[in-house]
Amino acid sequence: MPTASTTSPRKAKAGAKSAAKPAARKTARSRRGASAARNSTAAKSRRASTARTRALSEAQASIRQAETSTRESAGVFGDYAERAVLIPVGAALIARDRVFASVNDTISSYGSTSKAQAQLRRFERRGVTARNRVEREVRKTRVRVERELRQRRREIEKTVSELEDRRDAVAKNVPELANRVQERILSLV
Repeated sequence: MPTASTTSPRKAKAGAKSAAKPAARKTARSRRGASAARNSTAAKSRRASTARTRALSEAQASIRQAETSTRESAGVFGDYAERAVLIPVGAALIARDRVFASVNDTISSYGSTSKAQAQLRRFERRGVTARNRVEREVRKTRVRVERELRQRRREIEKTVSELEDRRDAVAKNVPELANRVQERILSLV
């Protein structure tokens, strides 16, 4: 099985050129090779050091990020817990303020006998006004009902008198009709 050449065309040219060069150059190259070997060891050492430093800083960054996210999540839970405590406390304080305000209003309204009497007079006036309004409405309703009853009574009385008049007219005409009916029956027989 044929194998392909592992050297590139550039390396082949470089190899051909170097074979043509004198031996002095070979010693310089060997010195450079030794120095390059030293340089490559130092470069490897630097790369390794850089890689360790980078890995260390990345690890520290991930630790800081984990701590930050933990603090943030703990802060969120802390905020919820704080709200859960503060909401009922605030509601209780508002209720207390309202009770306190109503008690103060009551005390200011009835704090002395003159204030209490003035308040009682206000209540009495309000009661009198309400009573008068109800009495007025009752009177209006009674007058309206009585008026409607009178109108209906007049209509019924009028209808009854008309019926009586018709009955009387029929009663007057009954003897005359009876006489006429008898005369016709006799004339037919």
